[in-house]
Parts: sequence; structure tokens; C-alpha cells
Amino acid sequence: MTLLQMFRDGGLFMYPLLLCSILGLAVILVKFVTLRLAKIQTGRLLDRVHAMVRSGRVDQAMELCANTRGPVASIVLTGLHLYAERSSTRAEQAITHAGRIEMAFLEKGLVVLATISNVAPLIGFLGTVAGMIMAFGAIESAGEVEATLVAGGIKVALITTATGLAIAIPVNIAHNWFVSQIDDLIVDMRQGVQSIQDMLWAGDNQPVSSGPPAGGPR
Repeated sequence: MTLLQMFRDGGLFMYPLLLCSILGLAVILVKFVTLRLAKIQTGRLLDRVHAMVRSGRVDQAMELCANTRGPVASIVLTGLHLYAERSSTRAEQAITHAGRIEMAFLEKGLVVLATISNVAPLIGFLGTVAGMIMAFGAIESAGEVEATLVAGGIKVALITTATGLAIAIPVNIAHNWFVSQIDDLIVDMRQGVQSIQDMLWAGDNQPVSSGPPAGGPR
């Protein structure tokens, strides 16, 4: 049985399942590329920034961060922009705000994947119920039980259930993997925030905040 034939035999419920599969695949590809570009060698970046700032090359440090992909570079760049002002309160607020923006960007698309992994099996089970209704309806109309009468309904039930699970399982695995990758990036972001604050205001005896607000991907 070809995929096209299975799609036809699955009935109307195969269309929303097809939409779920296309949307899930698109989000997975975009998210994979986004997170791959966001991951950088945080320690090496911070070491280079520290060396440049200590030698008075703040402009070069800002240029380095501007040309480096990833949320850590963006947050450090925000702190460097406020370096000359030596305003601890304003800088902490700006860095925290930048951290929230980067976290929201990293989490974008996870809700879609979580929804698909939950909805796809439900659509498949709904197709199962519809298939069984068709099978029992055929029995009722014929007044007798024959394999040929119930085969069509049972086929719809099995195809939609299998399709829903086949979509939900890889989408759920991808969602959980993305969450773990984002958790690692959040740790890097916190390290970058703490590092830039310690570097810019180490000698000012100013209170240092703990970085971006707590709370990983939902």
C-alpha cells in the first residue's frame, strides 16, 4: 500500500494530520537552524571581550559582539553600550530586558511543537472513533456481520491512529531536545550577564543582579 493510497483510505481526518506534519516539520527545521546559529563558544567570546575592555579597546569589543551570533553576544553588547555611563541601575535593567527578549526568541515555536504533539494523536483517535462508527453503521444496514462490511471502517480507524502517533512521536522528541538545548543557552546567557556585570562594575561596589529572570522554556 502506497502512502497516497493510505492517505485516501484514511478519509477526511488525514487532511488535518497532513497539516500537522507539514507545520511540525517546518518549525523543526527553522528551530534547528536557529539554535545551531545561536550556539557559540561563550567562554572564548567573554575572554576576548575582557581582554579588549581591560586594554581600553571597548569599541573593538562592541564590534566583536555585534559580529557574533547568539544571545550571549547580544546581551554583552547591551552592557558594553552602557559601559561609559557607569550607571549600574540602568545597565542592569537594560541587560535584564535584553535577556528576556533573547529568551522569548529562543522559546519561539516550542508552543507550536507541543500543540502538534498533543493534537495529532487526538485527531488520530477521532478518526478511530469515526471509523468504528462507519463499521457498525455498515453492520446495522446489512443486518449481519461480515468482514467485508467492517473492513473499510476498521481500516480508517487504524490508518488515522497510526498516522497521528507517527506525527506526534518525532515532534515530541524534537520538542524535548530543543528544550534541553535552550536550557544550555540560558546557562550561557546567565554566565555572560554575570561576567559583563562583574567586568564593568567590579570596582564600583555596586550591587550586581543575577542576570536574566529565572524560568526556562514552557
